[in-house]
Amino acid sequence: MIKDILVHLDGSADDELRLQHAEAIATASQGHLTGVFTNPLVDLAAFMPLDAGAAGFQVMADLDEEARRQGNIIQQRLAERFSRLSIPNEIRRVDGTPSQLADRAASEARWSDLFVASRPYHGNGSAKWDELFEAVLFEGGRAIYVVPPHRKPAESIRRILVAWRDTRETARAVAEALPFIEKATRTAVLLVNAETGTMDEKRAPEMDIARHLDRHGTKIEVHMPESGDRAVSEVILDQARRISADLVVMGGYGHSRAREWVLGGATLEVLENSEFPILMAH
Repeated sequence: MIKDILVHLDGSADDELRLQHAEAIATASQGHLTGVFTNPLVDLAAFMPLDAGAAGFQVMADLDEEARRQGNIIQQRLAERFSRLSIPNEIRRVDGTPSQLADRAASEARWSDLFVASRPYHGNGSAKWDELFEAVLFEGGRAIYVVPPHRKPAESIRRILVAWRDTRETARAVAEALPFIEKATRTAVLLVNAETGTMDEKRAPEMDIARHLDRHGTKIEVHMPESGDRAVSEVILDQARRISADLVVMGGYGHSRAREWVLGGATLEVLENSEFPILMAH
């Protein structure tokens, strides 16, 4: 069950959209909503030259003080918004440099059931939180619910598309999505360019996952299209449009070099282009 929902807040206009999605999930599950307000401070180590002198340090101290003052104003505004919620809630504030905020967000995610964040990599000022998104996805240990721009939450999540691959990441995403899948009226399992198995084979991987989800009490259908000359991400999003999906479930694929995570392939392309909320885990 989903009982602890975290939503990322930063004082921008996107807060309200993220909050609407998080509130809808928390209301449906009778859960607790925590707003994680990340207030960025100037990274003194990155911007302060070694020979800046007393005047330079005073400038940086003034910038730090101003950032904290602005954070106080935003926090008060958020507190007023949260006071109007009809569900149990709280706000946690974190001040720090971008990398510190990313690490703290991942830490907060570990004790929650779901972390709600805006879709990364779409521009319009979102780039400053790409690092936070990646930290939560790859280091948070829990699912992340991705809100696309301008998409209002559905009254309830009834139609779900599972972009299935026979990987650990997809299995984790499906496991995290089970509370939604169990309540859905329609769940479509999509296997693009499936290499093995047919619908008639008893041990076909696609039938195994379909049977597994069927045991959780939801209506399952399986689609196995070939992508042809189209990108896999296009096939996934086209199928989501065909079923009017309220949620897309998929694994977050990536690899790391000294904690530098790199997203690629269908994961990155779907995140860049999806008009649907995505539940993703790694």
